[in-house]
Amino acid sequence: MSASMTTSVVRLVASRQRTLLAIGSFVLPLLIWCAVSYLPFIWHPKVLIEEAGGVDYFRVGMLVDREEFAQQLQEMREQGQAVPAGKPANPIYLPAPHQVAEAFYRGFTTAPESRDGVWLHQSLWHSIQIIFWGFVLSSLVGVPLGILCGTYATLGRLQEPFIEFFRYLPAPAFGALAVAVLGIYDGPKIAIIVIGTFFQQVLVIANTTRKLDPTLIEAARTLGTRGLHLITKVVLPGILPDLYRDQRILLGWAWTYLIVAELIGASSGITWYITQQARYQHFENVYAAIVIIGVIGFGSDVLLERLGRRLFPWDRE
Repeated sequence: MSASMTTSVVRLVASRQRTLLAIGSFVLPLLIWCAVSYLPFIWHPKVLIEEAGGVDYFRVGMLVDREEFAQQLQEMREQGQAVPAGKPANPIYLPAPHQVAEAFYRGFTTAPESRDGVWLHQSLWHSIQIIFWGFVLSSLVGVPLGILCGTYATLGRLQEPFIEFFRYLPAPAFGALAVAVLGIYDGPKIAIIVIGTFFQQVLVIANTTRKLDPTLIEAARTLGTRGLHLITKVVLPGILPDLYRDQRILLGWAWTYLIVAELIGASSGITWYITQQARYQHFENVYAAIVIIGVIGFGSDVLLERLGRRLFPWDRE
């Protein structure tokens, strides 16, 4: 067997192993969730009332503590009254996987119960737009500034101390100010995404730019390359794969600020949907909404990663 064929086989085995491990990373938590949900001996601290018996305050479908159920069961037996019946259950805030799957399906197929309610996909699409515009606005300034700070040491020393200071200020602290300046609609939400990602973006990209081989820049300057040409012809092509990877990571950070951002201003977006469902204790809908955020975030990252492999085939890190 030739060396090239051996290398190909090793890569194929490694690729399959990574795929199996990636699948396992999702299957294992799901199995734990199923075990906790469907195996009563693991953790079922509640009892779901199926028959109230002689207990006047028990209702069918009601959840009570196991100790309370056992006490009432004993009292009814001692008094010769009808005994209650129930089955082990988990608290209402921990729905079973099948309940979440059903809620996920209903969220896209069943109209909202209230007249002013919104569909799950409408809330989700609104949140995606908030993420998109916040990250785009952040990148329009943050990426060029980060590259300039990483390329020119003087500019970096002038800008980065203040940016380093500002990145420690929590973005939600600017919520009230954002509402006062931008109103109560989407403006403050986008502003929180921008504040939460911009300063990190500048520092991360500046650090990535500094990792470029300095001999390339020195050679270009020796040949007379200056200013914008140095950035566009030497620096940017040299850091492009790493810059793309940084943007993927920073986009994930933008998603982490979404929940906080959507608590500000008008009631809309996936956060408002989650809040409304939790208020009425529809926790299966809460889990479904949280899961779909993760699916979209993870799915988009996987797509961007594969796109990056096609755009930068020479980069194998």
